[in-house]
Amino acid sequence: MAAVNGTTDALDPNNSSKNTLKLENTEKRDTLIAIEKRYQAKWQESGVFHASAPSIEEVPAGSVSPTELRRQQPKYFGTFAYPYMNGTLHAGHSFTASKVEFTAGFARMQGKRVLFPLGFHCTGMPIKACADKLTEDVRKFGMLFERYEEETTVPDPSEPVPAPTQAETKEDITKFTSKKSKAAAKGVKLKYQFQIMLALGIPREEIHKFADAAYWLQYFPPLCKQHLNNFGARIDWRRSFVTTDANPYYDAFVRWQMHRLKELDKIQYGVRYTVYSPKDGQPCMDHDRTEGEGVAPQDYTALKLKVREWAPEAAKIVQGKIPDSANVYFVPATLRPETMYGQTCCFVGPKIRYGVFKVSESDFYVITKRAAWNMAFQGTFFKSDQFPRSADELLPVVELTGSSVVGTLVLAPLSIHTNGVRILPMDSVLPTKGTGVVTSVPSDSPDDFATITDLAKKADYYGIKKEWAELEIPPIIETPSYGNLTAPFLVKKMKINSPKDAKQLAEAKDLAYKEGYYKGTMLVGDFKGQSVEIAKPKVKEALIKNGEAFEYAEPNGHVVSRSGDECVVAYLGQWFLNYGENDPEWRQQVFDYVGSDMETYNAETQNAFQKNLEWLNRWACARTYGLGSKLPWDPKFLVESLSDSTIYMAYYTVSHFLHSDIFGAQKGLLDIKPEQMIDEVWDYLFCRREISEDLIESCGIQKADLEKMRREFEYWYPLDMRVSGKDLIPNHLTFFLYIHTALFPHDYWPQSIRANGHLLLNGEKMSKSTGNFLTLNDAVAKYGADACRIALADAGDSVEDANFEETVANQIILRLYTLKEWCEEVTQDGTLRTGEADNFWDKLFENEMNTLVHEARQHYEATNYKLALKSALYDFTSTRDFYREACISASVPMHAPLLHTYITLQALLLTPIAPHWADYIWTEVLHQQHTIQTALYPSRPAPSPPLTAALAYIRTTSSAITSAEAAAVRKLSKGKTVAFDPKKDKKLTVYYASAFPAWQERYIELVRQAFDTATLGFDDKAVNSKIPNQEKRKAVPFVQGLKKRLVSGEEQEKVFERKLGFEEGEVLGQMVRGLGKTTGCRVVEVVEVVEGVMEGKEEGGGVGGEPGAKKGIVRIGENVGEERHGLPPQAEAAVPGAPGFGFENI
Repeated sequence: MAAVNGTTDALDPNNSSKNTLKLENTEKRDTLIAIEKRYQAKWQESGVFHASAPSIEEVPAGSVSPTELRRQQPKYFGTFAYPYMNGTLHAGHSFTASKVEFTAGFARMQGKRVLFPLGFHCTGMPIKACADKLTEDVRKFGMLFERYEEETTVPDPSEPVPAPTQAETKEDITKFTSKKSKAAAKGVKLKYQFQIMLALGIPREEIHKFADAAYWLQYFPPLCKQHLNNFGARIDWRRSFVTTDANPYYDAFVRWQMHRLKELDKIQYGVRYTVYSPKDGQPCMDHDRTEGEGVAPQDYTALKLKVREWAPEAAKIVQGKIPDSANVYFVPATLRPETMYGQTCCFVGPKIRYGVFKVSESDFYVITKRAAWNMAFQGTFFKSDQFPRSADELLPVVELTGSSVVGTLVLAPLSIHTNGVRILPMDSVLPTKGTGVVTSVPSDSPDDFATITDLAKKADYYGIKKEWAELEIPPIIETPSYGNLTAPFLVKKMKINSPKDAKQLAEAKDLAYKEGYYKGTMLVGDFKGQSVEIAKPKVKEALIKNGEAFEYAEPNGHVVSRSGDECVVAYLGQWFLNYGENDPEWRQQVFDYVGSDMETYNAETQNAFQKNLEWLNRWACARTYGLGSKLPWDPKFLVESLSDSTIYMAYYTVSHFLHSDIFGAQKGLLDIKPEQMIDEVWDYLFCRREISEDLIESCGIQKADLEKMRREFEYWYPLDMRVSGKDLIPNHLTFFLYIHTALFPHDYWPQSIRANGHLLLNGEKMSKSTGNFLTLNDAVAKYGADACRIALADAGDSVEDANFEETVANQIILRLYTLKEWCEEVTQDGTLRTGEADNFWDKLFENEMNTLVHEARQHYEATNYKLALKSALYDFTSTRDFYREACISASVPMHAPLLHTYITLQALLLTPIAPHWADYIWTEVLHQQHTIQTALYPSRPAPSPPLTAALAYIRTTSSAITSAEAAAVRKLSKGKTVAFDPKKDKKLTVYYASAFPAWQERYIELVRQAFDTATLGFDDKAVNSKIPNQEKRKAVPFVQGLKKRLVSGEEQEKVFERKLGFEEGEVLGQMVRGLGKTTGCRVVEVVEVVEGVMEGKEEGGGVGGEPGAKKGIVRIGENVGEERHGLPPQAEAAVPGAPGFGFENI
């Protein structure tokens, strides 16, 4: 018992977040969380998120088309992938959910009916596999695992310890560490399922209950619901359900789906290669795997190279073990059967152990054990109905090392060397790929050519005869770029000197394969003169037909099933969805839809779909082990988890009518039994047929009830937004499109898919083992819902990985709390100004609020929540701060009604992202009667361009002036010389120009004439020829600046029309008091700079002449109206909108 207690301590789920940010002084957070809990309870009690289509009573059935109904009464229907119920939600789930959540919140503010439902996925192997492991754990260790003894691994001192690589120094992701006990200090390997359950936070006394797979379905869905409610999700929980036959209504829906797909010939039966778990005795699809998602079968041609003469050492080993008359074959697996005419030898790994496996009484194969185990499921050693469960059932007759068979003479099919070729050593042969036997074609394989060249040079070193590596290399394929000996050409050209030049060889291999396959022509054999692309399958077919080869396949990567089994590729009969090239019309239909009508929000997502559609092929849709719905026509099979989850969004539209609990045990809004939901009913509900008396009679459902359910589907469909992680594009999301296009009319196909990246935590991958991990509930408990939601919005919106930064969430707590308190105080402040908001700063403030309201709307509409947050919170509070400081500087109180407008708008703008805070302000500070969840997005006047330009001018000018003063302070502190002492009494003079220099106007007209608006062309030579030499120094850069703006596509009016839109002198006049306070200047002076007139010249000078000297006129300061000459450089450089300024001590 002590051991299991130590394990319990070590696997404390709190350890998974031990290296996340530690919070202190949580009073403000606790205040905000208390508000959140209050409003969550109100929302759930009121059912504010319950959404329904317009009723039949409101809009009679058939009175308007579904399209017209949706136009008259707009709706939004969004979903994210229903979570799998083998654990609680983590922060990554909440990131995906937040995209739907924020969009749903904004859609409500657009006046739309909004549906955001969520179900619970339980189909497949994971739950069943874990339950079975727990059954074994309970049997082995007892119900409380009291018989468990701690297991530690003691290193063997005789084993050398290799220096770790950088990648290997990372902590084992299945190991938890803790300082709480000795057991914890040693680290606990998650070998047993009960340990994983402890790490999930399941009490030890409850773990044994999970040995029943059904208990998982009862335990985790309520937790998921509670955690999302704590997050403030706007989910209509009436429509929730669990998958599998645990819910008979959903089970009927899945059976209908499979029936109709089979009728459409989208589901077929056939014998094919598939990734397979020997232990589970069934195919292992993506969601059945703990490793290897996306890995698929790789097809090879397995050649039979018959042994003609054994090497002496091998001959001794096999003597008496294999009949003298037996046919023994070395079996290399190749991807290029068309090159077999050029075989000059066959490679083995000298350190690899090979087995001689008995195929029949007369035939034996020399291959690795791994390859033999794959072949065992492809009809080589066992029949398909007698597949082995354990490798003990497949033992070699005899084992050989690669070095012992070097020198063996074998007959290579198709090779011009009909007397045989030799088995030679190759160090780079991998036992984990192919059969461990590699045939050599040095004419077209750079690796092979480099290796035989090296073998010939160092024959004695390798213990071979030199002539074995010097057989003639025949040309077999002609290529336009590399001739008829591609490999020797590339090796020489790329200066590859050794088989160890791995990088260059990999590049050469890629070039050789692409050139040969796409542009090569056969020079030898039965298909001489044909392109390689056409000849390749013909050569393979001929080899197999002649008994000289057979088909072989293996996973193209490492795959481990949920039951911990290393998977193989099996060739067996199975039901499959006919995705891909075998139904080109279906594939093209989906491809075209992705490329035209469907919104993907970014090009990367669209490209990922299109690439996936090009390679995705048939998909096994049934299995024999796990949880799920039975395949209707073959009930020994279950529908697999990626095939029963393609169109369940349609089920959401009617589920609340059918049942009121997730298991379908309690009836829903209508009195309908599961057995009444026959296939024809689903056809009617989903607009695949019309109602009839026969249908009503056969199902026993009242016509009015059928019409109610159909109305829900017709109204809510099509799905407006589907959000999922980008890792689901290769399977679930593509299947989702395939099945929708197959089963539903075009009008009901999905409108958009938004794929997001993974969520990093504090810039690092989330990992329990490193303590950098947060569940959704952990995050909400730690920071509160709104702070988490804002941090998620701030994390990013692209398909690239996003980052949840805890420091942001922590800072948001203070920001929200402080803003809440300010709103409460300012609404009670009797010192504020009332009456007309006609102050200059009032106008700027109101205009900037209007600007940000429009900006935020645009970002919300584009689902760019990071930018929406910037406008709705950060910029919105900044403009309030600016207004407050401006009023203080101007010694005028802020305007009370304007601040009331600010608070109202602030609450509304934050509603999609931070609804708890917004609702509190709305109802308890502003005293609105109804929840902000039903409020509309604010409608504000369009921003005033002059006021917008004036505000930008104020910010830019103020920033430049304060930055210059701060720079002087820094220089002085470092002992550097400065033009003025910022610590002493000082004066600030601001110079503004009343007009642009006259010479610039001339060149603007010149550029206008030279610019071709149609082609964006510009004749530099013609323009430069019209610029006098004495003006080139200043005129050429000015002209080039105009040209650059025009060529980049900037509007001509903005380039040529250089009016500010506001009176610069007046704006500076408003700024004077504020500048004085921020800089500490005793005097602030504003000087207008005008151009003088030289005698005998027009103002500004003639062409090629000099303008009159500039002069200044004091407009604000001690000597208003005074003229000044001999102005400083900063005055000379001033142009409208870009004033100059200077400090001086007084």
